[in-house]
Amino acid sequence: MAELLLLADPKHFQTNTDGVSLAFDFDSIADLRSWLHLAGLTDPDMLTAERTGTTDDGRPYRTMYAYPTWHGWEIYAYAKEYTSGPALAPATVDRLSALAVEG
Repeated sequence: MAELLLLADPKHFQTNTDGVSLAFDFDSIADLRSWLHLAGLTDPDMLTAERTGTTDDGRPYRTMYAYPTWHGWEIYAYAKEYTSGPALAPATVDRLSALAVEG
C-alpha cells in the first residue's frame, strides 16, 4: 500500500471480500492515468474502458475503468469527473448577472 500512496493519491481504496482484489477510486481520469503510468501498468492489452453519461439531474460526466494486475492483486480502478455542460445562452447569463447584482 505504501507504493500506491507514494505513486498516487486515490480518494478511496478497499480490499474486496474475495481476498485477491483491491478497488481504487481516483478523483480524476488524469490521476488514474498517472498512477497506471507510474506503476508501469502501460500494457496496451490491459482492459480499460471510458464512458460518458449524464446524471439524473443532468450533469454530464466521464468515467474510466482499468483492470490491471498489480503485485499479485487484481485491481479495479475507477475515476469519475464531471464535465461542463452546454454553455448558457447570452440572455440567460445577462439575467443571472442582473439577479446577482440585485442580490
